[in-house]
Amino acid sequence: MLTQPDLTTLPDADLSPPASRYYAADFAKLTNRRASSPITPDFASLDRLLPARATLNRRTADTSDRRASPNNAPPFISIAQSFLESVSTTLPPAKPTEDSDATTPESGSCISELTGVDWEPPEPAVAVKVPKVWGPGEAPLERLPVEVLDEIIAQLAIDTQPSGYSPRNVDLINCLLTSRTIHVATINTLYSHITIPHSSIFSKFLTHVSQYPGLGTIVKRLDLSHFTSVGLGRSRQGNSEIQNMTSRTLLRCLELTPAIQEILLQENLDDDIDEHVIEKIFYSLPKLRAVDFCASSSKPFAESFTSAVTGLIDSPMNLGIRRLGLHECFTLPSTVFETLLPRLPQLTHLDVAHTRITDRALASIPQSASLSHLNLGRCTQISGHGVVDFLTSHSAAKNLVFLNLSCDIARYRLLWEADVERLLPALPTTLRSLNLNGAKIRPWHVPLLLPLTKHLEEFSLASADLSMQDINSFFRPTSPTSSPVRDSIPAEEPSEPWIQPTLHYLDLSSIPAITQSSLFGTSCTLLSPSTAPLEVIELGDKAISSLRECRNTNKRLGWVVKELGRRG
Repeated sequence: MLTQPDLTTLPDADLSPPASRYYAADFAKLTNRRASSPITPDFASLDRLLPARATLNRRTADTSDRRASPNNAPPFISIAQSFLESVSTTLPPAKPTEDSDATTPESGSCISELTGVDWEPPEPAVAVKVPKVWGPGEAPLERLPVEVLDEIIAQLAIDTQPSGYSPRNVDLINCLLTSRTIHVATINTLYSHITIPHSSIFSKFLTHVSQYPGLGTIVKRLDLSHFTSVGLGRSRQGNSEIQNMTSRTLLRCLELTPAIQEILLQENLDDDIDEHVIEKIFYSLPKLRAVDFCASSSKPFAESFTSAVTGLIDSPMNLGIRRLGLHECFTLPSTVFETLLPRLPQLTHLDVAHTRITDRALASIPQSASLSHLNLGRCTQISGHGVVDFLTSHSAAKNLVFLNLSCDIARYRLLWEADVERLLPALPTTLRSLNLNGAKIRPWHVPLLLPLTKHLEEFSLASADLSMQDINSFFRPTSPTSSPVRDSIPAEEPSEPWIQPTLHYLDLSSIPAITQSSLFGTSCTLLSPSTAPLEVIELGDKAISSLRECRNTNKRLGWVVKELGRRG
């Protein structure tokens, strides 16, 4: 049996504590090891200092002796303590590793080396987060204000053109199964904008709205501009025999959507747009603000439209429509425009391209209107003098942002030289897109064109009589005598500071001076980086065909030749 030895019976050895501390320099004397070797004290050397019967068994030592004061400790324990203190004060602190705890004492490794016992710090307590279970309608997302939640759900709506029968807005459909609150917000988003590409989808929508009339009050926009029977395996006549889309069902749809604000129709429906449908659109939808009859030109449509609008001749009624689109409705008579336009006091967007609108109808637009978009392209019944008078004197044309005055010079020319000289100085600075294709623009008009390039983003000058030097003057300062100037046109002041143009798109098609050799010439700056932010240059077929073969040069200059339909 092992017992604690009686240290008082030891021989007369010097058991008093050392007079001075042991330092790291004495490491070799105590352990017979080099200082660079691991700190593993040799207790065999300590045993030689004491008799054999004084050997201490650490595993059976009494707890009370372990708590003894340092003054009464045996010599070899004092030696170990002094050595530990010297090492702790002289050695640099150990850097904590990723696996170690930052709160571990720096002398922990020395304790394990000296005592032979592995010392491990206690592991910190980890708080376990219990997920909170929300009750119905209590989740943070569900407790948001209705307006904020509607805006969040609306971000999931994908405004893309429908293609075939592939499902659209799958994320919104999944939101319907989330909760009651999310279901209501998703229903508002799904039914606010309705896009119908096929008659079968229209039939399903009409059936659903008929069963649940409350859904019809949510509809704000009805888009039938993509409606077609192509790809369904039947002709237009066969599609009409199915009776999904007819004038009767279309009228029923408008009756079930009383709060509708925007209606987009097109040429594939012109046979189904009868007089009753047009009267419903103009007279019985008080919240309607935009309507488009794009390319509807059939004879039944023209007769129905004329008959419906005739009722406004002797009526003081004004319509609340702000956006009117009659693009390519060339079968409508001029009297329709002269009767309809004076009844639109809040008009902001007017698209009557390729129609029979006249100077009288254009001038009949109310003074209270504030046009921001005006499209008069290819209108053969108006004159350049009448258009310029309207744009320079009518109050509705003072804040234009988009203006299209293009024409087909093979048939007629809208703006001649005198009209251009009157028009250009009077155009507002709010203008961002200007189409003057076919106008009779001469080199002496360049000083009048330069101020427009400082605020325009899209500029179309097809068939203009300009040289490459005139085009370069849009992007770099030139001397006033670089191009001929008429006496009636003031030259640009040379003392004015140069302002970088804001053009992103420039149409130079059908200009004889724009060729491959002139574009790649050293004097041309049109393709250089200095023309930024210019991104698109539209050219004619002849120039595009020659540029397509110069791939290396185009790549070196940083331009790519692309075609988009008839545009190059």
